[in-house]
Amino acid sequence: MKFLDIGVLSKQSGIPPSTLRYYEEIGLIRSVGRRGLRRQFDTPVAAQLALISLGKMAGFSLDDIKGMFAKDGSPQLPRAELHLRADALDEQIRGLRRLRDAIRHVADCPAKTHMDCPKFTRLMDFASRSANSSRVGLR
Repeated sequence: MKFLDIGVLSKQSGIPPSTLRYYEEIGLIRSVGRRGLRRQFDTPVAAQLALISLGKMAGFSLDDIKGMFAKDGSPQLPRAELHLRADALDEQIRGLRRLRDAIRHVADCPAKTHMDCPKFTRLMDFASRSANSSRVGLR
């Protein structure tokens, strides 16, 4: 079986070697040994890295992602959690579309000043409420 040197795996995946070492340190991936001082990885690790990247893009934490792999590295994707994440992304997309539309309106608004524009003042109110609600979550 052919193994991938950490440099080759890094180049193929676009993930820096330092990140690969960190992923190994926290148990997301495993090297199969070393050739000299360089870590060697089994070829299925490339698929694991793609799934890790996809999970990060979807907003899962590394701990969440770690739980999506069996001890042998095979994926065990939690379908119910994936549905919940997709629903959350749908809501985020709807919110971002509303924000985009409001920003475009403000950019093209015929009002003399932005503060005279009712849509802009609603946007400011929304931004203020959103900032306050995220601060509450940090306490």
